[in-house]
Parts: sequence; C-alpha cells; structure tokens
Amino acid sequence: MIEFHIPGYPEKWQIKHLVLDLNGTLALDGRLLPGVKEKIRILAKQVDVYILTADTFGTAQEQFRDLPCRLHLLTPENQIRQKEAFIRELGPEQCAAFGNGMNDTGMLKAARVGICITGPEGAATQALLASDIVVHDINRAFDLLLVPGRMKATLRK
Repeated sequence: MIEFHIPGYPEKWQIKHLVLDLNGTLALDGRLLPGVKEKIRILAKQVDVYILTADTFGTAQEQFRDLPCRLHLLTPENQIRQKEAFIRELGPEQCAAFGNGMNDTGMLKAARVGICITGPEGAATQALLASDIVVHDINRAFDLLLVPGRMKATLRK
C-alpha cells in the first residue's frame, strides 16, 4: 500500500490498487514504452497492479508474462463502463488509475486519483477532464506514486 497525506484533505489516501490502460498509456503501437517494465516491478511490491486492455495489437499476454501484474481483457462493447466497473469492484477510494483514451474516462473519474498520460499518442480531451493530474510521460506518472511528495505538491488545496 502507498499512503499519501494531501494538505486540504482530512484523511490519508491509501492506494492498494494501480489500474493501467495499455495502448497509448503504457505502450505505443502495441509495444511497451521504455521504463515501464522496471516501474511495474517496483510498484508491484507496494500495490496490486492491473492492466486493462482490449489487446488491440494482440501482444499483451506476451509482454506481461514475466511481470508481477494481472491482465484483464476487455470485450469490444462499452469499454468505458467495463473499466469503471473494474475500479468500483476493487474499491475506488483505494485505486489509482492511469489512462489516455476516451474509454478510460470512467475509470479515471472513479478512482481516488486518476492520472492522464498525454504520451506520444496524445490523449482524449474527455480523459484530461476526467483526471486529477495530467502528465506527459508514463514514467512521470509512475514517479508520482513512487515519490509521494510530488503527488502532494500537485494536489494540495
């Protein structure tokens, strides 16, 4: 678990689950971006890591085979609801979610902290609006969890 105390919020935030979109967030054109595997290995020692994907490029099983995370495959219909429901089942107040696409809006809004990654693919405007934080790079997003002072500096009231 990762704990944060954000000034202006009465309770500590306790993140037990990290829910990640694959394409556009962790990967470009179906291939993981540099640094992603290493950061997942580090974070998985503190939180449960979940990858939600429709596996557009058919590479997810292979890429996550040796990583300490759980892969959850989505069906083609209504992925916004599927991703949001996944967060709700885990307990939204204990989740951090990272995404960039229109289909990530439900999970970004539902999670305790939703982080939009603009990355090399860009991001849907609705994903930006549904997020608490926006960063340009997946590794910077991971660092918000690994270096808690950064989250505090961004979200304090």
